[in-house]
Amino acid sequence: MRVTIADVAREAGVSKTTVSRVLNTKGEVDITTAARVREVIASLGYVPSSGAVGLARGSSRTVGMLTPPLNWPWMGEVLQGVVDTVEAAGYGLLLFTCNRGAESVEHFTSQVSARAFDGLLLVEPENTLDTITAMHRKGLPVVLIDDRGHHPEFPSVATTNREGGASAARHLLAVGRTRPLVITGRRHFGCVRERLSGFLDVLPTGLVAEGDFTEASGRLAVERTLAAGTPFDSVFAHNDLSAVGALRALRAAGRTVPDDIAVVGFDDIPMAQHTEPPLTTVRQPMREMGETAARMLLAHLGGTPAPDEPVVLPTELIVRRSAPAS
Repeated sequence: MRVTIADVAREAGVSKTTVSRVLNTKGEVDITTAARVREVIASLGYVPSSGAVGLARGSSRTVGMLTPPLNWPWMGEVLQGVVDTVEAAGYGLLLFTCNRGAESVEHFTSQVSARAFDGLLLVEPENTLDTITAMHRKGLPVVLIDDRGHHPEFPSVATTNREGGASAARHLLAVGRTRPLVITGRRHFGCVRERLSGFLDVLPTGLVAEGDFTEASGRLAVERTLAAGTPFDSVFAHNDLSAVGALRALRAAGRTVPDDIAVVGFDDIPMAQHTEPPLTTVRQPMREMGETAARMLLAHLGGTPAPDEPVVLPTELIVRRSAPAS
């Protein structure tokens, strides 16, 4: 059963108006009372609705967003799509990141009630899922970004990761490459499992190296494969940063791209156009994902039921000189 503002007021021994003033950080409540109310909010796990927050000042008209570190290469595009949409609707955006892992999540949790935003956009939920699920069950509207229905309790927006992986494999086959090295991200991410499955459906290989989406992991995977003497004629990296690492390792080893080894990435971050050679990659519509998720959340706050199925936006193969068409 959802915890209400009346439950908080009763437990704290104050009126609902007092609770609302604490939520809205109004100055009319003395320090001792405000502290007691916040303790009760935390102990009950109360998540305010926009109506509760608005008791003293109207709707908060604020959306929260919890993201991985902003130095993730595509986060800027997602964030820009969200900002454009919420600002056009007259809402503000309250941003939280997971820069410090569990410590960041704990800080976010402690701030949810006090910040009093109306709904939450969440990117990459794996490390926060239990916390967010509990908040959602208590009434917090949530939309996931880049999830692809792996957590069906929440509405979500994603891309065709499986088809993106398959398109990379079809392209490599089309240019005569049959012995690929696949450099994945961490396997606990749903997008990684989908990209790998889609690729292997088209072009099976046992040469799969698990990375972590960093340039260093792409470089290391190539270096280790070369040192082992295992033949390969192409690389499919699960993100563009890993592909950049692969390009640098191949250059350092005296291998030419694409003549010796063709390279395909995933994401189409701005850097992909400026590598040497420019990177063939699978484009994710990251800004459109942010826009779509924000529109979905705002519509839900306005009374429109959230869709039961994930909204899935298409990926697109972008061919450049690291794996040119034959």
